[in-house]
Amino acid sequence: MRAVRWLVWMGTTAAGLVLLSQPVGTQNQLAMSLAAMAAMIGLWLFLDGPRTRFVFLAMGSLVVLRYILWRVTNTLPSPGDPVSFGFGLLLLLGELYCVFILFVSLIINADPLRRRPPTPQRAAELPTVDVFVPSYNEDASILAMTLAAARQMNYPPEKLTVWLLDDGGTDQKCADADRGKAEAARARRAQLKALCAELGARYLTRERNLHAKAGNLNNGLAQASGDIVVVLDADHVPFRSFLRETVGYFAEDPRLFLVQTPHAFLNPDPVERNLRTFERMPSENEMFYAVTQRGLDKWNGSFFCGSAALLRRAALDEAGGFSGITITEDCETAFELHARGWTSAYVDKPLIAGLQPDTLADFIGQRSRWCQGMFQILLLKNPALKAGLKPIQKIAYLSSMTFWFFPMPRLAFMFAPLLHIFFDLKIFVASVAESIAYTATYIIINLMMQNYVYGKFRWPFVSELYEYIQGLYLSKAIASVILSPRKPTFNVTSKGASLDHDHLSPLALPFFAVYALLLAGCAVAGWRYLFEPGVTNLMLVVGLWNFFNLLTAGAALGVCAERRQLERMPSLPVDRRGVLSLGGRAVDVSVTRVSAEGCTLRLPGTLLAPGAGQRAMSGSLTVIPVDGARQAAPLPVILEGVVRDGDEAVCRLTFGALQAPDYVALAGLMYGDADAMQRFQLRRRRHKDILTGTLQFVWWGLVEPLRALRYALAGDARPVADETAAAPFPAYDAPESAPVAAARPSLPLNLPARPVEPVRAGPVPAEAEGDWVRLMLEFENDRLLAAEGRRTGAR
Repeated sequence: MRAVRWLVWMGTTAAGLVLLSQPVGTQNQLAMSLAAMAAMIGLWLFLDGPRTRFVFLAMGSLVVLRYILWRVTNTLPSPGDPVSFGFGLLLLLGELYCVFILFVSLIINADPLRRRPPTPQRAAELPTVDVFVPSYNEDASILAMTLAAARQMNYPPEKLTVWLLDDGGTDQKCADADRGKAEAARARRAQLKALCAELGARYLTRERNLHAKAGNLNNGLAQASGDIVVVLDADHVPFRSFLRETVGYFAEDPRLFLVQTPHAFLNPDPVERNLRTFERMPSENEMFYAVTQRGLDKWNGSFFCGSAALLRRAALDEAGGFSGITITEDCETAFELHARGWTSAYVDKPLIAGLQPDTLADFIGQRSRWCQGMFQILLLKNPALKAGLKPIQKIAYLSSMTFWFFPMPRLAFMFAPLLHIFFDLKIFVASVAESIAYTATYIIINLMMQNYVYGKFRWPFVSELYEYIQGLYLSKAIASVILSPRKPTFNVTSKGASLDHDHLSPLALPFFAVYALLLAGCAVAGWRYLFEPGVTNLMLVVGLWNFFNLLTAGAALGVCAERRQLERMPSLPVDRRGVLSLGGRAVDVSVTRVSAEGCTLRLPGTLLAPGAGQRAMSGSLTVIPVDGARQAAPLPVILEGVVRDGDEAVCRLTFGALQAPDYVALAGLMYGDADAMQRFQLRRRRHKDILTGTLQFVWWGLVEPLRALRYALAGDARPVADETAAAPFPAYDAPESAPVAAARPSLPLNLPARPVEPVRAGPVPAEAEGDWVRLMLEFENDRLLAAEGRRTGAR
């Protein structure tokens, strides 16, 4: 029966290809494409469903295939003109690459898997767990939050061990020939040892910094003995339910080696911050984690992403530990274990909150490492030749690795129109009518398919923007790996940069140069079309192509014009209850937003202590625990300001310089409820249709170059003021011996306290209270909108 199905499938495919290859006139092609477009719109609007999804994508794919057939057979320049033919062939190869990536992504993501929650287990059945937090140069305050939250995960404390794997305090670094570096390493080691002792974690370092992160993790494996290993980056803080919602999958599948969860972030990346989209547009990585990883999971191809993951110790031991031949040890490790017959699972719920690179330079540095690492695996361990992988797994890994070749076609599409505008090279031979019938309809249907599959997770043309921004610099990284596959080395991505004023990125110059070149191309194309004899309408088509590229380059200039940070510490919208003790009075409050620096809360205005807001007042905040967690010690707070919002008061509290036990209470407040991060993500996942998405992109392309030019003319010295349904599961907490409610020790962490200034209470204009007041009210509006969205969705 299975053989019959394969024969039918192959016969149908062959018949379809024969039909596609039949020549038709330009007008008939246009009519066919428009009919397919209309049918797809009808399916989308009136018959959307699981089965309709495949029909929709199949119809769009037929149009794409018709375009590619025409493109290959009818549009290349004559080989008699070797210059035009050579450039035309390069452009065609770039398009074929994009179509390959499109079809592979549609195959993988056509029907993504959504896993049910794991079966609950009794405490005696749960495996032992080691949590690895590898560190290199992160600040102690970042590590304190991650370690404190990891110790409070809902899991039997006798089966949970948290390890800080410190590569910044190795023997090698402590004995550095540079006395200053050696002293800094020894001081770091002493500080982090004390921090681990106070938070109930174990400190571990090693002799030498060999094999980067993979070597550090393998050193942890040599000391630990748990059945399951959890890997958390130093700035990836787990929510309390992380283990509850993941560890049960290992009991259901004895060959399961990996449970991966999404990477979710508290702060915007440079694109989101500089274009001001963080609160309203899904992050770039959400398309990968919300769609692609689920698609890969259906084919047993979901892979390890370096953090927020659980791995079976037995599988790692079989493979000799974490792989370290390339600088992307995560994907390489999963690649090797999939080839050994192990399986993986993906849980589509954000269970950690991390930090993204703040500056464009750090963002490009991070992506360069990812790009180089994936190309290393492709060149050194080609998935197509890897024994043990199933065909669909080979396709999945090839897709993930060849994706990083995008800088080459992206730059080719960027500069190709200029060859015709400036040098009159005919690299794409077609009439205007053919360009409309084939190319324009292909572009529109391609956009429709991507918007249909990814519309809630990626706005139109945003992928092109990200690819162009990275492409100018990643092309060099690609070339270096191809020339020497073993040469790239692991570089730690810098996080938590302070951006206290508007300025241009140090990487901005090439973006200005490309924008000027494209702007000149638009001017020349317009002049030639209007005034040069013999110029055909093809110049108009190429000019419009160049104008779109100009808009992309203009939006990229907006990303290079780096805005100041609105928050010194990334915050998270929450919905928690607590008791505020202030001025001799204790009142019930609702905490609505929290960061490592302070929190925002609401309470009835009549309950405020007399004089609140007239002067700085010290007090404490006791947070009501969730999920049966033990009550943490109160957080010491300072009332910084009060704003009246109707009958309620919105209060801003700061924590000042936090000490180690304070992070236990703060982690319980900020990371006690994983639904907080999910609510934030879902609020941004509103489908952006092609029309409104295009208009938004055009606006960026027209306006953002003006802001970048203003930054360039103003220079780099512009300081500004600071602105600041789960299955049943038992509740566990850290052991009683952990210093949850101990007296405050004398271990200060390097988190600067904000100076407290007298503030006023009452209905004072926001500008008089400072920008933080505006931010608080905006946060509250966001919360109310999210609540309304949830009610609407429920209806």
